[in-house]
Amino acid sequence: MKVAILSESPADEAALRELVAGVLGSGVQFTAPGLRARGWPQVGQLVPAVIRHLHFNTDTDALVVVVDADDSTVHTPAHDAPNYFHPQCRMCQLRAIFRQTVKKLPPARGREHVLRGIGVAVPAIEGWYLCGLDDSVTEKAWVGSQARGRLPYTRAELKLRVYGTDRPTLPHEIHRAVAAAARHRPDTLRLEYDFPGFASLASDLRGWKK
Repeated sequence: MKVAILSESPADEAALRELVAGVLGSGVQFTAPGLRARGWPQVGQLVPAVIRHLHFNTDTDALVVVVDADDSTVHTPAHDAPNYFHPQCRMCQLRAIFRQTVKKLPPARGREHVLRGIGVAVPAIEGWYLCGLDDSVTEKAWVGSQARGRLPYTRAELKLRVYGTDRPTLPHEIHRAVAAAARHRPDTLRLEYDFPGFASLASDLRGWKK
């Protein structure tokens, strides 16, 4: 299976290749998405163009899109109800963008459309990298702290803990991100349990095999 990844940085995309391969197992081949984003909202703005490029110009089977939640509304099971859409939820936004884009495309290259895989890291992908090393770093902890108005950690603190500096070079950032993701690659279940935003992505990936 050929998979393209679109995220907020080259380091995130390198780490996501490890995590996606961990869920899908052997046989996955990664291709270039055609465009590169730098942060949100540029990812959301580029998704339609990337889907169209992959659909018409490549034989890529699927597109994985992952962004940080930052301070946006966190996706919950209630958002999965039919016809429900939360305008401040990035998972809801990305799913809607994908759905609206593919429904307008005719079949191409022997397939109906490019398959979808969407994840949102709460509050940032560095939380995924730290999963299992600190039990206090979880999606539940972040959501609960938002409700109480007292954050257990900041996004900047997560980045400092992962990279050891608040100004990592890109090669250093990629090295640390890939090493952290590789730790999860043999078994992603803990990551799925602690971070439902990753579990949603894993569910999409497993659905491709059905």
